[in-house]
Amino acid sequence: MASLTQFPGLSMTAVRRHAARKSVTNSRLRLRPSGPGPTYNRRAQTVGFRVPGMSIRLLAFVTAALAAVPLPAPAQFPSTSSGAYPSRPVKIVVPTSPGGATDAFSRALAPRLSEIWGQPVLVENRPGANQILGADYVSKSAPDGATLLVSDASSFVINPHLYKKLPYDGLNGFTPITVLVRFPWVIAVHASVPANTFQEFVALAKAKPGSLSYGSFGLGSSAHISVDHLKNLLGVDIVHVPYKGAGPAVTDLLSGRIQMMMVTPLLVEPHARAGKLKLIAAATAQRIPALPELSTVAESGVPGFEAGTWFALMGPAGMPRETVARIYGDAMKILDNPAFREQYVTRQWFDKSEYARWDRLFKLSRGSVE
Repeated sequence: MASLTQFPGLSMTAVRRHAARKSVTNSRLRLRPSGPGPTYNRRAQTVGFRVPGMSIRLLAFVTAALAAVPLPAPAQFPSTSSGAYPSRPVKIVVPTSPGGATDAFSRALAPRLSEIWGQPVLVENRPGANQILGADYVSKSAPDGATLLVSDASSFVINPHLYKKLPYDGLNGFTPITVLVRFPWVIAVHASVPANTFQEFVALAKAKPGSLSYGSFGLGSSAHISVDHLKNLLGVDIVHVPYKGAGPAVTDLLSGRIQMMMVTPLLVEPHARAGKLKLIAAATAQRIPALPELSTVAESGVPGFEAGTWFALMGPAGMPRETVARIYGDAMKILDNPAFREQYVTRQWFDKSEYARWDRLFKLSRGSVE
C-alpha cells in the first residue's frame, strides 16, 4: 500500500438555483491574461476545456492554475497485467455539491479524458460530512481505476485532525495520481455590505459583533478553518454558516442570507463584475495577477496571512502502476502548462508538513467536531 508522503508533487491548499446576471463590468476587477502573470494553457484551450457557461475570464482562472507534477516512481506501485485501461466507463467522484469549483473543474476535465480514452467518464457528486462520504466511497472501491476522486485538502489532511474516527486513512488509504490545480482565494462580500475594503469590513465586524455571517463549504472545511483563524487574529465575531459545498454557499451570498465568503474567484468574480458582490481582498501571499488591483489580506493589516485550495486526483489504495501512469499521462496531455507561474506551482506533494500545518491551524481555530 503506497503512502502519500512518498511522492513528490504539489503542496499548498440544499442546492439552490444559481441566479447569475451578466451586466455592468466592474473596471476595478479587470482580467489581465498577458504580462506578468499566469499564462494560458494552450492545449486546454484548443480542445475546448471549459464548463458550459464558463466565460473566457473564468476559464483564465482555471487555466492559470493548472500544473503538472512528476509521476511517482513506478516501483512504488504494485504491478499487475490487467489489459488496456480503461476497458469500461470511469467515474470521477466529487465529494461536494454541484456548483462548486471542484465540481466545475471535474466536469471540465471529464469530457477531455473521455475523448482520449474512448470511454464515458462520468462525474458523480457524493456530498456530506465534510467530504467524508465521497472520500470513503472511493477508498473502499476496487483499485482498478474505474473510480477516481477529485478533492481538496479536506479529505486527506484536514479531516484526520477534525474527527476522532474516520472510516478511511487520509494518508495511506488512497493512491496519489497528481495534484491537478491550485486556486487562490479572495474574500467576497454581498453588495449591500457597507464596506468596500478589507479594513472597512473588519471595522464593521468590530462595531457590530455577531451581526455578520460567513459561509463555508462545510464544517471543518479548509475555508472554515482559514476564516476562523483569520477571525482569531483580528479579534472579530462573525457567525459561521456551513454548507454542503461552495455552490450553495455562493447562492446564499448572492441572496444576502450570508454576508461574506472566502472562496475561489472562479465562483464570485463574474458576480462582482455584475455588481452583486464586492471583492475586498485576496487571501494570497502576493496579489493575484488576474486581479492586480485587489490588495491582499497581508497588505491590509494581517502580515503573513495566506489561504487557498488545491484539488488532487486520487484513486483507491493499491492501484496498478500501469493504470496510474496512464491516467497521469493522459491528464497531463490536458493540463500541461510548462510556463506556469511559480506562485501556482511548487515542487512537493502534500506531505506530513501539510498535514502538520492544518493541525496547527485547527488548534489555533479552537474548533472541534466529535
